[in-house]
Amino acid sequence: MADLFMNGFNTLSHGLVGYVVPFLFVLTIVVFFHELGHFLVARWNGVRVLTFSLGFGPEIAGFNDRHGTRWKLSAIPLGGYVKFFGDESEASTPSSESLSKMSESERSVSFHHKKVGPRAAIVVAGPVANFILAIVLFTFLFSVFGVPSTTARVDNIQPGSAAEAAGFKPGDVVVAIDGSPIQNFQEMQRTVSTEAGRQLNFTVKRGAETVELKATPEFREIKDRFGNAQRLGILGISRSTAANEVTTERPSPPAAFWMGIKETWFVVDRTFSYIGGLFAGREAADQLGGPLRIAQISGQVATIGFTPLLHLAAVLSISIGLLNLFPVPLLDGGHLMFYAIEAVRGRPLSERAQEMGFRIGLGLVLMLMVFATYNDILHLASS
Repeated sequence: MADLFMNGFNTLSHGLVGYVVPFLFVLTIVVFFHELGHFLVARWNGVRVLTFSLGFGPEIAGFNDRHGTRWKLSAIPLGGYVKFFGDESEASTPSSESLSKMSESERSVSFHHKKVGPRAAIVVAGPVANFILAIVLFTFLFSVFGVPSTTARVDNIQPGSAAEAAGFKPGDVVVAIDGSPIQNFQEMQRTVSTEAGRQLNFTVKRGAETVELKATPEFREIKDRFGNAQRLGILGISRSTAANEVTTERPSPPAAFWMGIKETWFVVDRTFSYIGGLFAGREAADQLGGPLRIAQISGQVATIGFTPLLHLAAVLSISIGLLNLFPVPLLDGGHLMFYAIEAVRGRPLSERAQEMGFRIGLGLVLMLMVFATYNDILHLASS
Protein backbone atom coordinates (compact mmCIF):
# COMPACT_ATOMS: atom_id res chain seq x y z
CA MET A 1 0.00 0.00 0.00
CA ALA A 2 2.89 2.36 0.78
CA ASP A 3 4.27 1.76 -2.73
CA LEU A 4 0.86 2.51 -4.19
CA PHE A 5 0.70 5.85 -2.39
CA MET A 6 4.26 6.73 -3.42
CA ASN A 7 3.47 5.93 -7.04
CA GLY A 8 0.54 8.32 -6.85
CA PHE A 9 2.64 11.13 -5.46
CA ASN A 10 5.41 10.44 -8.01
CA THR A 11 2.89 10.59 -10.85
CA LEU A 12 1.71 13.97 -9.64
CA SER A 13 5.20 15.33 -9.05
CA HIS A 14 6.37 14.38 -12.55
CA GLY A 15 3.82 16.78 -13.99
CA LEU A 16 4.00 19.35 -11.20
CA VAL A 17 4.18 22.45 -13.35
CA GLY A 18 1.77 21.08 -15.95
CA TYR A 19 -0.79 20.25 -13.26
CA VAL A 20 -0.35 23.04 -10.71
CA VAL A 21 -0.37 26.09 -12.99
CA PRO A 22 -3.68 25.22 -14.77
CA PHE A 23 -5.15 24.06 -11.43
CA LEU A 24 -4.33 27.36 -9.71
CA PHE A 25 -5.65 29.30 -12.71
CA VAL A 26 -9.00 27.49 -12.64
CA LEU A 27 -9.36 27.41 -8.85
CA THR A 28 -8.40 31.08 -8.40
CA ILE A 29 -11.06 32.22 -10.88
CA VAL A 30 -13.76 30.12 -9.22
CA VAL A 31 -12.84 31.04 -5.63
CA PHE A 32 -12.43 34.74 -6.45
CA PHE A 33 -15.93 35.04 -7.90
CA HIS A 34 -17.44 33.00 -5.05
CA GLU A 35 -15.94 35.31 -2.43
CA LEU A 36 -16.70 38.37 -4.57
CA GLY A 37 -20.39 37.45 -4.37
CA HIS A 38 -20.23 37.48 -0.56
CA PHE A 39 -18.19 40.69 -0.61
CA LEU A 40 -20.43 42.73 -2.92
CA VAL A 41 -23.72 41.83 -1.25
CA ALA A 42 -22.19 42.48 2.17
CA ARG A 43 -21.09 45.94 1.03
CA TRP A 44 -24.55 46.62 -0.43
CA ASN A 45 -26.07 45.74 2.95
CA GLY A 46 -23.74 48.03 4.87
CA VAL A 47 -21.53 45.34 6.41
CA ARG A 48 -17.89 46.20 6.99
CA VAL A 49 -15.59 43.68 5.32
CA LEU A 50 -12.34 43.15 7.18
CA THR A 51 -10.57 40.66 4.90
CA PHE A 52 -10.85 39.30 1.37
CA SER A 53 -8.42 36.40 1.08
CA LEU A 54 -7.53 34.09 -1.76
CA GLY A 55 -6.12 31.07 0.05
CA PHE A 56 -5.64 30.27 3.71
CA GLY A 57 -2.76 30.55 6.15
CA PRO A 58 0.05 33.14 6.23
CA GLU A 59 -0.27 36.17 3.99
CA ILE A 60 2.05 36.34 0.99
CA ALA A 61 1.01 39.75 -0.31
CA GLY A 62 -1.82 42.19 0.18
CA PHE A 63 -3.11 45.76 0.41
CA ASN A 64 -5.82 47.77 2.16
CA ASP A 65 -8.53 49.50 0.12
CA ARG A 66 -10.10 52.84 1.05
CA HIS A 67 -12.85 51.09 3.02
CA GLY A 68 -10.32 49.33 5.26
CA THR A 69 -10.68 45.88 3.70
CA ARG A 70 -7.46 43.85 3.58
CA TRP A 71 -7.16 42.14 0.19
CA LYS A 72 -4.56 39.40 0.39
CA LEU A 73 -3.05 36.36 -1.22
CA SER A 74 -2.38 33.57 1.29
CA ALA A 75 0.03 30.64 1.30
CA ILE A 76 -2.40 27.70 0.96
CA PRO A 77 -4.25 28.17 -2.36
CA LEU A 78 -7.10 25.73 -1.73
CA GLY A 79 -9.96 28.14 -1.25
CA GLY A 80 -10.55 31.56 0.22
CA TYR A 81 -12.73 33.53 2.58
CA VAL A 82 -14.29 36.90 3.36
CA LYS A 83 -14.17 37.97 7.00
CA PHE A 84 -16.83 40.41 8.18
CA PHE A 85 -16.83 42.82 11.08
CA GLY A 86 -18.10 40.82 14.07
CA ASP A 87 -16.75 37.46 12.86
CA GLU A 88 -14.62 35.56 15.33
CA SER A 89 -13.08 33.33 12.63
CA GLU A 90 -12.82 32.89 8.85
CA ALA A 91 -15.85 30.56 9.03
CA SER A 92 -17.99 33.56 10.12
CA THR A 93 -18.63 32.14 13.59
CA PRO A 94 -19.74 34.82 16.08
CA SER A 95 -18.61 35.53 19.63
CA SER A 96 -21.53 36.63 21.83
CA GLU A 97 -19.15 38.31 24.25
CA SER A 98 -17.52 40.54 21.65
CA LEU A 99 -20.86 41.23 19.94
CA SER A 100 -22.44 42.39 23.21
CA LYS A 101 -19.64 44.94 23.79
CA MET A 102 -20.12 46.70 20.45
CA SER A 103 -21.23 50.30 20.31
CA GLU A 104 -24.30 51.32 18.31
CA SER A 105 -22.17 52.51 15.39
CA GLU A 106 -20.26 49.21 15.36
CA ARG A 107 -23.48 47.21 15.42
CA SER A 108 -24.69 49.06 12.34
CA VAL A 109 -21.81 47.59 10.28
CA SER A 110 -21.61 44.19 12.01
CA PHE A 111 -22.64 41.16 9.99
CA HIS A 112 -24.20 39.40 12.97
CA HIS A 113 -26.37 42.39 13.91
CA LYS A 114 -28.06 42.45 10.53
CA LYS A 115 -31.52 40.92 10.15
CA VAL A 116 -31.90 37.35 8.91
CA GLY A 117 -32.78 38.42 5.36
CA PRO A 118 -29.61 40.43 4.65
CA ARG A 119 -27.43 37.77 6.30
CA ALA A 120 -28.99 35.03 4.19
CA ALA A 121 -28.56 37.15 1.04
CA ILE A 122 -24.87 37.68 1.82
CA VAL A 123 -24.30 33.97 2.40
CA VAL A 124 -26.18 32.72 -0.66
CA ALA A 125 -24.47 35.30 -2.87
CA GLY A 126 -21.29 33.18 -3.01
CA PRO A 127 -22.87 30.10 -4.63
CA VAL A 128 -25.06 32.31 -6.83
CA ALA A 129 -21.91 34.07 -8.08
CA ASN A 130 -20.51 30.64 -9.00
CA PHE A 131 -23.58 29.85 -11.11
CA ILE A 132 -23.45 33.28 -12.77
CA LEU A 133 -19.75 32.79 -13.57
CA ALA A 134 -20.51 29.42 -15.17
CA ILE A 135 -23.31 30.90 -17.30
CA VAL A 136 -21.05 33.78 -18.41
CA LEU A 137 -18.20 31.40 -19.32
CA PHE A 138 -20.52 29.05 -21.24
CA THR A 139 -22.09 32.02 -23.04
CA PHE A 140 -18.65 33.31 -24.04
CA LEU A 141 -17.51 29.91 -25.28
CA PHE A 142 -20.67 29.23 -27.27
CA SER A 143 -20.89 32.68 -28.87
CA VAL A 144 -17.17 33.10 -29.67
CA PHE A 145 -15.97 29.57 -30.46
CA GLY A 146 -19.28 28.03 -31.48
CA VAL A 147 -20.63 24.52 -31.00
CA PRO A 148 -19.39 21.66 -33.25
CA SER A 149 -22.29 19.65 -34.64
CA THR A 150 -22.87 16.48 -36.66
CA THR A 151 -26.11 14.79 -37.66
CA ALA A 152 -27.36 12.16 -35.20
CA ARG A 153 -26.83 9.41 -37.76
CA VAL A 154 -26.11 5.79 -36.83
CA ASP A 155 -23.20 4.39 -38.82
CA ASN A 156 -22.03 1.44 -36.71
CA ILE A 157 -23.79 -0.82 -34.22
CA GLN A 158 -21.92 -2.91 -31.66
CA PRO A 159 -22.90 -6.61 -31.64
CA GLY A 160 -24.87 -7.55 -28.54
CA SER A 161 -25.51 -3.93 -27.62
CA ALA A 162 -28.73 -2.28 -26.48
CA ALA A 163 -28.97 -0.59 -29.88
CA GLU A 164 -28.85 -3.94 -31.70
CA ALA A 165 -31.50 -5.38 -29.39
CA ALA A 166 -33.72 -2.35 -30.01
CA GLY A 167 -33.54 -2.76 -33.80
CA PHE A 168 -31.33 0.15 -34.82
CA LYS A 169 -29.90 -0.06 -38.34
CA PRO A 170 -26.97 1.72 -40.05
CA GLY A 171 -28.21 4.91 -41.69
CA ASP A 172 -30.87 5.62 -39.05
CA VAL A 173 -31.04 9.26 -37.95
CA VAL A 174 -32.29 9.94 -34.41
CA VAL A 175 -34.62 12.95 -34.43
CA ALA A 176 -36.09 12.76 -30.91
CA ILE A 177 -35.70 10.98 -27.57
CA ASP A 178 -38.75 10.71 -25.32
CA GLY A 179 -40.41 13.36 -27.47
CA SER A 180 -37.57 15.91 -27.08
CA PRO A 181 -35.99 16.94 -30.41
CA ILE A 182 -32.38 15.88 -30.99
CA GLN A 183 -30.34 18.34 -33.01
CA ASN A 184 -27.04 16.47 -33.36
CA PHE A 185 -25.08 13.36 -32.44
CA GLN A 186 -23.43 15.05 -29.46
CA GLU A 187 -26.82 15.89 -27.94
CA MET A 188 -27.95 12.29 -28.40
CA GLN A 189 -24.76 11.00 -26.71
CA ARG A 190 -25.27 13.31 -23.75
CA THR A 191 -28.88 12.26 -23.28
CA VAL A 192 -28.05 8.56 -23.47
CA SER A 193 -25.03 8.87 -21.15
CA THR A 194 -27.16 10.19 -18.28
CA GLU A 195 -30.03 7.71 -18.64
CA ALA A 196 -28.38 4.34 -18.00
CA GLY A 197 -30.87 1.70 -16.91
CA ARG A 198 -33.94 3.64 -18.05
CA GLN A 199 -35.89 2.74 -21.18
CA LEU A 200 -35.87 5.55 -23.73
CA ASN A 201 -38.20 6.06 -26.68
CA PHE A 202 -36.28 6.94 -29.86
CA THR A 203 -37.92 8.57 -32.88
CA VAL A 204 -35.80 7.53 -35.86
CA LYS A 205 -35.83 8.65 -39.47
CA ARG A 206 -35.18 5.60 -41.65
CA GLY A 207 -35.18 6.61 -45.27
CA ALA A 208 -38.60 8.07 -46.03
CA GLU A 209 -40.33 6.58 -42.98
CA THR A 210 -40.32 7.38 -39.26
CA VAL A 211 -39.73 4.50 -36.84
CA GLU A 212 -40.26 4.35 -33.07
CA LEU A 213 -37.69 2.26 -31.15
CA LYS A 214 -37.25 1.51 -27.44
CA ALA A 215 -33.79 0.98 -25.95
CA THR A 216 -32.28 0.94 -22.47
CA PRO A 217 -28.70 2.31 -22.25
CA GLU A 218 -26.30 0.09 -20.31
CA PHE A 219 -23.90 1.24 -17.59
CA ARG A 220 -20.33 0.84 -18.82
CA GLU A 221 -16.96 2.14 -17.70
CA ILE A 222 -15.47 4.28 -20.45
CA LYS A 223 -11.97 5.79 -20.50
CA ASP A 224 -11.24 9.16 -22.06
CA ARG A 225 -8.12 10.05 -24.03
CA PHE A 226 -6.18 10.53 -20.77
CA GLY A 227 -7.20 7.18 -19.29
CA ASN A 228 -9.71 8.64 -16.79
CA ALA A 229 -12.56 6.20 -16.23
CA GLN A 230 -16.22 7.23 -16.16
CA ARG A 231 -19.37 5.15 -15.77
CA LEU A 232 -21.84 6.24 -18.45
CA GLY A 233 -24.92 5.01 -20.21
CA ILE A 234 -23.98 3.40 -23.53
CA LEU A 235 -26.33 2.52 -26.37
CA GLY A 236 -23.73 0.82 -28.57
CA ILE A 237 -23.79 3.00 -31.67
CA SER A 238 -21.12 5.19 -33.27
CA ARG A 239 -20.78 7.78 -35.98
CA SER A 240 -18.18 7.81 -38.77
CA THR A 241 -17.57 11.50 -39.30
CA ALA A 242 -15.81 13.02 -42.28
CA ALA A 243 -14.27 16.46 -41.93
CA ASN A 244 -16.82 18.07 -44.25
CA GLU A 245 -19.70 16.72 -42.14
CA VAL A 246 -18.78 18.71 -39.03
CA THR A 247 -20.41 22.13 -38.83
CA THR A 248 -19.75 24.81 -36.22
CA GLU A 249 -22.80 26.71 -35.08
CA ARG A 250 -22.21 30.17 -33.59
CA PRO A 251 -25.40 31.25 -31.85
CA SER A 252 -26.29 34.88 -31.23
CA PRO A 253 -25.43 36.26 -27.76
CA PRO A 254 -29.02 35.85 -26.46
CA ALA A 255 -29.18 32.30 -27.80
CA ALA A 256 -25.72 31.55 -26.37
CA PHE A 257 -26.85 32.95 -23.01
CA TRP A 258 -29.86 30.63 -22.98
CA MET A 259 -27.60 27.72 -23.96
CA GLY A 260 -25.30 28.71 -21.06
CA ILE A 261 -28.23 28.51 -18.65
CA LYS A 262 -29.23 25.10 -19.99
CA GLU A 263 -25.63 23.86 -19.81
CA THR A 264 -25.38 25.02 -16.20
CA TRP A 265 -28.63 23.26 -15.35
CA PHE A 266 -27.36 20.09 -17.06
CA VAL A 267 -24.31 20.01 -14.77
CA VAL A 268 -26.54 20.63 -11.71
CA ASP A 269 -28.96 17.89 -12.76
CA ARG A 270 -26.13 15.46 -13.52
CA THR A 271 -24.57 16.12 -10.11
CA PHE A 272 -27.81 15.41 -8.27
CA SER A 273 -28.33 12.29 -10.40
CA TYR A 274 -24.87 11.08 -9.39
CA ILE A 275 -25.54 11.73 -5.69
CA GLY A 276 -28.86 9.91 -5.96
CA GLY A 277 -27.09 7.07 -7.76
CA LEU A 278 -24.59 6.80 -4.89
CA PHE A 279 -27.37 6.23 -2.37
CA ALA A 280 -29.17 3.85 -4.75
CA GLY A 281 -25.98 1.88 -5.42
CA ARG A 282 -25.92 2.69 -9.15
CA GLU A 283 -22.86 4.94 -8.97
CA ALA A 284 -19.39 4.27 -7.56
CA ALA A 285 -17.94 6.43 -4.78
CA ASP A 286 -14.49 6.24 -6.36
CA GLN A 287 -15.65 8.89 -8.84
CA LEU A 288 -15.45 11.47 -6.02
CA GLY A 289 -12.28 13.50 -6.46
CA GLY A 290 -10.44 16.17 -4.51
CA PRO A 291 -7.70 18.73 -5.17
CA LEU A 292 -5.24 16.18 -6.60
CA ARG A 293 -7.75 14.90 -9.15
CA ILE A 294 -8.79 18.44 -10.08
CA ALA A 295 -5.12 19.35 -10.51
CA GLN A 296 -4.56 16.34 -12.76
CA ILE A 297 -7.64 17.02 -14.88
CA SER A 298 -6.73 20.72 -15.14
CA GLY A 299 -3.29 19.79 -16.46
CA GLN A 300 -4.74 17.29 -18.91
CA VAL A 301 -7.35 19.71 -20.21
CA ALA A 302 -4.75 22.47 -20.54
CA THR A 303 -2.86 20.29 -23.04
CA ILE A 304 -5.91 20.43 -25.33
CA GLY A 305 -6.21 24.21 -25.22
CA PHE A 306 -7.39 27.28 -23.36
CA THR A 307 -11.02 26.86 -24.42
CA PRO A 308 -11.47 23.46 -22.70
CA LEU A 309 -9.78 24.92 -19.61
CA LEU A 310 -12.43 27.66 -19.45
CA HIS A 311 -15.09 24.98 -19.84
CA LEU A 312 -13.56 23.11 -16.91
CA ALA A 313 -13.58 26.34 -14.87
CA ALA A 314 -17.31 26.69 -15.55
CA VAL A 315 -18.04 23.10 -14.48
CA LEU A 316 -15.89 23.45 -11.36
CA SER A 317 -17.63 26.72 -10.51
CA ILE A 318 -21.00 24.96 -10.59
CA SER A 319 -19.67 22.11 -8.45
CA ILE A 320 -18.29 24.47 -5.80
CA GLY A 321 -21.52 26.46 -5.80
CA LEU A 322 -23.56 23.31 -5.25
CA LEU A 323 -21.20 21.92 -2.61
CA ASN A 324 -21.45 25.14 -0.61
CA LEU A 325 -25.24 24.95 -0.63
CA PHE A 326 -25.31 21.58 1.14
CA PRO A 327 -26.88 22.03 4.62
CA VAL A 328 -23.64 21.24 6.43
CA PRO A 329 -22.51 23.61 9.21
CA LEU A 330 -19.31 25.40 8.17
CA LEU A 331 -20.50 25.62 4.56
CA ASP A 332 -22.78 28.36 3.22
CA GLY A 333 -25.70 25.94 3.24
CA GLY A 334 -25.13 25.29 6.94
CA HIS A 335 -25.35 29.01 7.71
CA LEU A 336 -28.55 29.22 5.66
CA MET A 337 -29.95 26.30 7.66
CA PHE A 338 -29.22 28.13 10.93
CA TYR A 339 -30.85 31.30 9.56
CA ALA A 340 -33.95 29.35 8.52
CA ILE A 341 -34.23 27.96 12.06
CA GLU A 342 -33.75 31.47 13.44
CA ALA A 343 -36.51 32.82 11.17
CA VAL A 344 -38.93 30.12 12.37
CA ARG A 345 -38.01 30.40 16.09
CA GLY A 346 -37.76 34.17 16.10
CA ARG A 347 -34.33 33.96 17.71
CA PRO A 348 -31.01 32.31 16.83
CA LEU A 349 -29.83 29.00 18.17
CA SER A 350 -27.72 29.17 21.31
CA GLU A 351 -24.01 29.80 20.92
CA ARG A 352 -23.30 26.29 22.21
CA ALA A 353 -25.66 24.69 19.68
CA GLN A 354 -24.03 26.63 16.84
CA GLU A 355 -20.57 25.72 18.08
CA MET A 356 -21.50 22.03 18.18
CA GLY A 357 -22.94 22.34 14.67
CA PHE A 358 -19.74 23.88 13.34
CA ARG A 359 -17.66 21.13 14.96
CA ILE A 360 -19.83 18.45 13.36
CA GLY A 361 -19.63 20.28 10.03
CA LEU A 362 -15.85 20.53 10.29
CA GLY A 363 -15.66 16.81 10.97
CA LEU A 364 -17.85 15.98 7.95
CA VAL A 365 -15.86 18.28 5.66
CA LEU A 366 -12.55 16.81 6.83
CA MET A 367 -13.82 13.24 6.34
CA LEU A 368 -14.96 14.11 2.82
CA MET A 369 -11.58 15.68 2.04
CA VAL A 370 -9.68 12.67 3.38
CA PHE A 371 -11.88 10.26 1.39
CA ALA A 372 -11.57 12.32 -1.81
CA THR A 373 -7.79 12.60 -1.40
CA TYR A 374 -7.55 8.84 -0.83
CA ASN A 375 -9.48 8.31 -4.07
CA ASP A 376 -7.17 10.77 -5.82
CA ILE A 377 -4.03 8.93 -4.76
CA LEU A 378 -5.42 5.55 -5.84
CA HIS A 379 -6.48 7.07 -9.16
CA LEU A 380 -3.08 8.66 -9.75
CA ALA A 381 -1.28 5.46 -8.79
CA SER A 382 -3.29 3.43 -11.31
CA SER A 383 -2.97 5.95 -14.16
